[in-house]
Amino acid sequence: MGETETFEALRLELRRGSLVLATLARLRSEQYGYSLRMGLAEDGIEMEESTLYPLLRRLESQGLLTSEWREEDKRKKRFYRLSPAGEAVLSRLHEEWRRISASLDRVLG
Repeated sequence: MGETETFEALRLELRRGSLVLATLARLRSEQYGYSLRMGLAEDGIEMEESTLYPLLRRLESQGLLTSEWREEDKRKKRFYRLSPAGEAVLSRLHEEWRRISASLDRVLG
């Protein structure tokens, strides 16, 4: 594996956890998939649909999100929001992110 391939594999690994944190944070307010994806993109966090929807299903199956189908603009859309358990987990993950980030800042100089 060349340097570029190695970098890409490591970049994806590094990114994976941050996508979960960003998704949970964005879902403190109710959104449907497309609006969530666009909001994350505005914040500089690009995510393909093929990544987002499996992530949303997994987070919901873990009890961190709730969802419901509703009609909006004559189309059925699935709206997602943090569950109470999701809010608690987000709070703890945010604190952990701060600790890790501060430690990495010290290590990296």
